[in-house]
Amino acid sequence: MLGGGARAAKPSFVSYISPEEIHIKEPIEKEVNPRLLPGELLLCEASTVYKYMQEDGSNRGTYGKLVCTNFKISFLDDDSASDDNEPQFKNKIVGENDITLQCVDQIYGVYDEKKKLLTGQLRKYPEKLIIYCKDLRVFNFCLRYTKEEEVKRIVSGIVHHSQTPKLLKRLFLFSYASAAPNNTDGRNQTVMFETLEDWRDELERTKGNVKYKAVTINEGYRVSEKLPLYFVVPICISEESILKFEGRGIPIWCWSCHNGAALLKMSAFPKEQDDSTSQMQKAFLDGIYKTISKPPYELLKMDDLSSSLPSLQDIQTAYTRFKQLFLIDNSTDFWATDVKWFSLLESTNWLEIIRRVLKKAIEVAECLEIQHTNVLLIEESATDLCCVISSLVQVMMDSYSRTKSGFQSLIQKEWVIGGHGFLDRCNHLHKSEKEEAPVFLLLLNCVWQLVQQYPAAFEFTETYLTVLSDSLYVPIFSTFFFNSQHQRDTNKSGESLKTQSGPFRFLTVWDWSVQFDPKAQAFLNNPLYAEKPKPDKSQRKTARFKHQRQLSLPLTQAKPSTKRGFFREETDHLIKNILGKRIGKFINSSDEPPNSLREFYDSWHSKPVDYHGLLLPRIDGPEIKVWAQRYLRWIPEAQLHGGGTIATAAKILDLMEEVQSLQVKMDEEHSQAVSGDVHSVPVLRNSARLSSLFPFALLQRQSVKPALPTSTWKDLEDEDDLVKRDDEFVDLSGDML
Repeated sequence: MLGGGARAAKPSFVSYISPEEIHIKEPIEKEVNPRLLPGELLLCEASTVYKYMQEDGSNRGTYGKLVCTNFKISFLDDDSASDDNEPQFKNKIVGENDITLQCVDQIYGVYDEKKKLLTGQLRKYPEKLIIYCKDLRVFNFCLRYTKEEEVKRIVSGIVHHSQTPKLLKRLFLFSYASAAPNNTDGRNQTVMFETLEDWRDELERTKGNVKYKAVTINEGYRVSEKLPLYFVVPICISEESILKFEGRGIPIWCWSCHNGAALLKMSAFPKEQDDSTSQMQKAFLDGIYKTISKPPYELLKMDDLSSSLPSLQDIQTAYTRFKQLFLIDNSTDFWATDVKWFSLLESTNWLEIIRRVLKKAIEVAECLEIQHTNVLLIEESATDLCCVISSLVQVMMDSYSRTKSGFQSLIQKEWVIGGHGFLDRCNHLHKSEKEEAPVFLLLLNCVWQLVQQYPAAFEFTETYLTVLSDSLYVPIFSTFFFNSQHQRDTNKSGESLKTQSGPFRFLTVWDWSVQFDPKAQAFLNNPLYAEKPKPDKSQRKTARFKHQRQLSLPLTQAKPSTKRGFFREETDHLIKNILGKRIGKFINSSDEPPNSLREFYDSWHSKPVDYHGLLLPRIDGPEIKVWAQRYLRWIPEAQLHGGGTIATAAKILDLMEEVQSLQVKMDEEHSQAVSGDVHSVPVLRNSARLSSLFPFALLQRQSVKPALPTSTWKDLEDEDDLVKRDDEFVDLSGDML
């Protein structure tokens, strides 16, 4: 510190090298070529591209080659050619430095330190390229040392192939299907619901075949192209009724409860109709309702989801704001927004939407379970929010849907065959942003709330849900790349390709062996799953699972923190608060459930949990949390090293491994083979060095001290004033980037 009146000395050292040249790996000497999948073609490439590391605000990074194919954008450095130190959890299709074209969200160019969104034709090419991904990764590339011709080719190629509208059959899905060998894993137990027998088996499993029937009237799609080939309707519904309005106004069966009450969905008629048409449709609906509602024997409750839940536009807006909180360029940006974290999170409204959806599912479950009332979900197309609510209700009420094969069969039934418009809602073709909405992601977020509240009730893990969300953007599977079964069937023809003589053989995402080897697949299975015990009459029913409510975060008992802004213990407090400890004060508590629903909710939560019976999510403010593994996995500052749930899981898995080894020894002594049904247990070595967001964040380095502007640090040092302030509120309606 200089004395009063003294002037700072003028710098006597001047650096003539750029920051990128200070912390670098030398450019690769040997030629590294991308690993191409069957049908994958190299379109353009650029050498001497500098990739920044994201961990801190420095310009650390490495040189390599940036390539673009008809499947992905990939960065290749000298590590790409080596198989050494491969992670335990590796995707065989998409590597750490790979971005599928469908996973690209936005591309920005940096011109004279100013960011500009890149779309269409470019007049000037940037010196830096920033790619924001839908799985929330952020890639920063410096093109300053790349040849000008290569910069033009690679930037134009990436923007064109990832951002411009394209035809359906130009998706890599078709190139891969025509070139890849058909050697899929035949052990997949997922019910695909593509045959009449699949639907009849499901009716029999749920005891719904007494009141409902599977129909074949849509074979050849003669009723509607939006309906599946086969579906289930009440026995009293005639074929003439189904044909009359192309399937609209017809209750379609989703699932039957153990007491006989059923969950149904219906595609509504358009609201704007002339009087005569409206009268005709109203009379038709009245007849349908009288047919299926026969009090006091058959009660029916109708729920118009378009009026009781947020619109698709509201959901899209909330998620767009929410994801901006996690698209972090560097540590400086992370810590700069930390002071305003809760205000920013609350203003997105994403957690509130999740809470409302879960509350609606509880309402439906109460009608089915307690009131023995059929519930008819109504929506314009019955392929968006109907899919969310019907799936959630089945996960909550049917333990089969909490197994891995059962959950996959549920997604097939309600979403893939049910006609959810994955192609439009994910905007895979970049044709219309108006149709885009993260409806399937909303379901996965809601299911994650249940998984983290009742982990022993699920055969799969949160890692399974995370890789399932990533698979939305991997176009080698047909599962999430069509709007309907009709669209998939009509595009199976390979006539447009000379090399294709027959129909395309699309892969299903449920064959996890395509993406992961057996060791990696072990992370998708929950080793602590409480499997349903086989009935044994010789044993008394005395053992019941103990409720875990007392282990959850406190609602009112906890003493509130005196801090209201910056987290003093940066990482620990970030994780604790981001998972919901203080989110409750931002939830609108005026939307209280009706008395009967509240009684049902409170009564269930006052009893021990049956992991194979009804599950109700806790939805009070602090209980709705951020899905940390999915949204924070690429942010080192948000990770606990050697802590979090992975530390507990590592100890438990060590014990399980020891128990299994002892079991093997016992079986060998008795000359018995080990049962093949036992899931392999992932081995976690050096758990103290693992990140809390393992297996996606493996051995990330510790976060460095945030390089915040001096003015910001000045504010933070004035702690007496800071602890008295509420979080600042920032409007997220503008462009966060």
